[in-house]
Amino acid sequence: MSFLDKISDLIKKQQQLERRLAQLEEKKPEEKRSLPVAKVDLSIYEVQAREILAQAKEEAAKMREEAARIKEEALRLKNESLQKEAEIDRQVGAFEEREKLLGQQKADLETKQAGLEEIKKEQLQKLEKIASLTRDEAKRLILEATEKRMVEEIARKIKDAENEVRVGVEEKAREILVEAMKHGAVDYVAEYTVSTICLPDEEMKGRIIGKEGRNIRALEVATGVELELDESLDIRLSSFDPVRREIAKRSLEKLIKDGRIQPQRIEEIVEKTKQEIERILFEEGEKLCHEVRVYNLHPDLVKLLGRYKFRFSYGQNMIVHTLEETKIGIAIASELKTDVATVRLACLLHDIGKVVTDEEGTHIQLGVDLLKKYRIPNKVIDCVAEHHEDKPFSSVESAIVWVADAISGSRPGARYEPHEDYVKRMTNIEEIAKSFPGVSEVAAYQAGREVRVIVEPEKIPDAEMTVLVDKIVKKLEEEAKWAGQIKVTAIRETRAIGIAK
Repeated sequence: MSFLDKISDLIKKQQQLERRLAQLEEKKPEEKRSLPVAKVDLSIYEVQAREILAQAKEEAAKMREEAARIKEEALRLKNESLQKEAEIDRQVGAFEEREKLLGQQKADLETKQAGLEEIKKEQLQKLEKIASLTRDEAKRLILEATEKRMVEEIARKIKDAENEVRVGVEEKAREILVEAMKHGAVDYVAEYTVSTICLPDEEMKGRIIGKEGRNIRALEVATGVELELDESLDIRLSSFDPVRREIAKRSLEKLIKDGRIQPQRIEEIVEKTKQEIERILFEEGEKLCHEVRVYNLHPDLVKLLGRYKFRFSYGQNMIVHTLEETKIGIAIASELKTDVATVRLACLLHDIGKVVTDEEGTHIQLGVDLLKKYRIPNKVIDCVAEHHEDKPFSSVESAIVWVADAISGSRPGARYEPHEDYVKRMTNIEEIAKSFPGVSEVAAYQAGREVRVIVEPEKIPDAEMTVLVDKIVKKLEEEAKWAGQIKVTAIRETRAIGIAK
């Protein structure tokens, strides 16, 4: 109930009491006349009425005081709100004035900056005209002079960085790699491709050729392998597909043993040999998978892995290489506490593109496309795609697969390399190192694993030796195709010779 409602209610009660008193006063004479004997005492009602009226007046006075206090409080709050509103208006005006001032200052600064750029351009043009040099030429001269002054500092920083990395890391890395190589040791060495069959005599050679050469043509058509004969008793089998070559070799051996050599018999033997090879491929693939503890692989992939038995890379059998690399990768992954399962599967499948013969492309791309087809995990596919550093490493597991592959492929005796390729690679390494100014002689040793660079002492000071070696190393990393590491040693010496007579 509001304050005004209370006052109105009290006034109504007061009026009712006054009317009641008036009615009582009017009834007094009539009551006396009608009841002459009885005596009525009205003083009690009058006292009650006066008490009620006094209470009503007292309550009305309190309410008036409360109303006055509330009115005074409302007036005070109104004054405070007006003062705050005036203060806010004043601050807003100050902010607007400051913003306007800042805008003017910004415009002045932009104008001054444009003027300074114009002055700078004019000064540069004058300097270029006076020095007879363009801006790029002057910049190049300054950079060359700075590089010469800072060469000692650069060399020192390179050595400090190398020492910092080498401390602790080299020993730990050596331990991990040695331990991993122990796990990767195999009981047999890599074999080399044999595609030659020695015939027992000239009669057998004639029977294989057949009348007008029909037997040898039937064998070539059935196997897809080219047979080459010479004056000796040797037959060379030539085919880009090692499985076809193996089928032809086994079929020819069976025909020589059987003695019945005719087109129909050749087709029967070749067909049986194909079925035998298919079974061998699956068995070899399954054996390889079980050897590295990979199970539940798709049968088509298992059969492709079995083709490793007849596939060689630089003379290194791929089953041997894969088994060796997988063991090394697992050992490294276990030491580094990374995802061993991913490394295991990636090492097993990293070269599977090499046995895909019905499509064109690099073995990396063919392998990636094949693994995507069989929904191999993306992390494994990334390791396969990056194991030759064609793409930057996306994970530690990719780097481990690359290291394991390099260890298995570059160890002494692992691979055979033709003499021409060997000479070409050695020459390329020496030419890269000799392309730098100040280098007088270069010699590659250890099958290209070590390079010695002899510099001209009057052109290359001691302080620049470390910088030169760093530049040669970077260029070799970019241009020299080599699975392993190349150690570069720079030598600078001066000699004084005298002859006593």
